[in-house]
Amino acid sequence: MSPQFRVTLTKEEVEELQKISSTGSRSAKIVLFARALLLLDKGPHTTEHWTVNQTSKAVGLSERTLNHLKEKFVSQGLDSIIGPKLTGKSKRPVIFDGAFEAKLTQLACSEPPEGRTRWTVRLLADKLVELEIVEKISPMTVQRGFKKNEFKPHLSEYWKIPPHHDAEFVTCMEDVLDVYQRPYDPSYPVVCMDESPKQLIGEVREPLPTKPGSIEKVDDEYVRLGVAELFLAVEPLTGKMIAEVESKRAKKDWAQFIRDLVDVHYPTAKKIVLVMDNLNTHKLSSLYEAFDPEEAHRLRDKLELHYTPKHGSWLNVAEIGFSILKRQCIPFRVADINVLRNTVKTFIAQRNTEKRVVNWQFTTGDARIKLRHLYPEL
Repeated sequence: MSPQFRVTLTKEEVEELQKISSTGSRSAKIVLFARALLLLDKGPHTTEHWTVNQTSKAVGLSERTLNHLKEKFVSQGLDSIIGPKLTGKSKRPVIFDGAFEAKLTQLACSEPPEGRTRWTVRLLADKLVELEIVEKISPMTVQRGFKKNEFKPHLSEYWKIPPHHDAEFVTCMEDVLDVYQRPYDPSYPVVCMDESPKQLIGEVREPLPTKPGSIEKVDDEYVRLGVAELFLAVEPLTGKMIAEVESKRAKKDWAQFIRDLVDVHYPTAKKIVLVMDNLNTHKLSSLYEAFDPEEAHRLRDKLELHYTPKHGSWLNVAEIGFSILKRQCIPFRVADINVLRNTVKTFIAQRNTEKRVVNWQFTTGDARIKLRHLYPEL
């Protein structure tokens, strides 16, 4: 901080600061600032001149803070530090009635100021005063208002937003929901399938392990080592999970996963009722690109396909399985595909011993009520 900022107090300013310092009529921070300014005063009303270093030790504020304090006093005046003098008149309190909450919500849902990506509680507090909705309000008061109404304008998330009045969407949705209502039949098991990529990431430096009083420390530098593809199948009514880790996502990889479902995991099933999204590889034609016609035809006859609608991935129970897998099993950084494969295999084996079923309760009847906006208007 430049040393030219010199604190020179008038007699009135000295009296005001002495009053604040002795009575504690302001916040603890303002009291400390008042005492610091009195010590730093180089005016004609004081004979003892304290240095920034001495003042820092006396009041417990850093030298950097004191230099900022001097600069603010010289450039903006005393009121910028301690606020205007108290006149004894009480400020109009903020009343969180319905009208105020409506104005706050309307403001928070509007476009943020130019140069800002979103509203903050401080910006909203300043704007409420600027629009004369309130005389004075703190950012914490705005935040309490949001907490009361469970409103979070500072957050956003990516979401699959379905179209309105879309017959194709509701057709696929009702088809999948009807499948979920079928009673358990081992000859016709309902299996939900999905796939997801996993970036393989290597460490540049070995992480420092956790120990008492210190969390694990991982270097923010890393190296990318390619992408692995996770194939996952979940049988909701039994809790059975099946997973494979491959080096790529191709039609032949999906076809091989399907053949394993048919021949290894469900060899006695007459048909596998397969629910999945309509990814370009998730087609019966992929079987014919991977196997000879006789084999592809045999596998095709073992499948009953049901596709979730576009922007309707929430209808696929395999999404729940992936959520569990990624939270409980897959480390954030894993460099070797074989390590990933063995980790997933161990987790799936343990998980299948627990037989945790998925209790899906959302029905077609619920959809026609709660998701009425998805249905075409007649």
